[in-house]
Amino acid sequence: MPSTGSYHIMMTIPQRGCPLKKILFCLLIFLSGCVGIPDTVEPVKGFDVNRYLGRWYEIARLDHSFERGLEKVTAEYSLREDGVIKVVNRGFNPEKKTWKKAVGKAYFLGDPNIGRLKVSFFGPFYGSYNIVDLDKENYLYSLVCGPDRNYLWILAREPVLAESVKERLIDKAKTLGFKTEQLILVAH
Repeated sequence: MPSTGSYHIMMTIPQRGCPLKKILFCLLIFLSGCVGIPDTVEPVKGFDVNRYLGRWYEIARLDHSFERGLEKVTAEYSLREDGVIKVVNRGFNPEKKTWKKAVGKAYFLGDPNIGRLKVSFFGPFYGSYNIVDLDKENYLYSLVCGPDRNYLWILAREPVLAESVKERLIDKAKTLGFKTEQLILVAH
């Protein structure tokens, strides 16, 4: 089972007249907010990372700069020898006719039986990966959000998800306060 990958930061309260300490303090506060979970949103319990590993197809997402315009988006999760989860995201840019790829790492935020992780693609900067709905029987689909309601993904093991399942996940996301009318349906 992957370790929590936690690390400790020595922190002191910034003193007056020390702008570097104030900047570092503000940066630390900002970064800690990136691994949160929206109010009233609960991650799934009874999560099994070994069943979650493998390829997932992005069915729908809220728009954000790092995936803007991409189609055929997939996420591949595998377990490294050190217990860290390797994350490989890929997507095709039809305008440039090129593939975009990002490799990252993920760690559990606490109990590994709860679908709540932190993911990094850029050094020490982490974002939360909160699994808020999951097909626990077959691990065929999941609903994932980030630290706030601006990040949402519907993932599936196949490039097409049954319309009834997709609508149920969209309804759940709407109930949780996500702007589902802004979802982008991903072409595969």
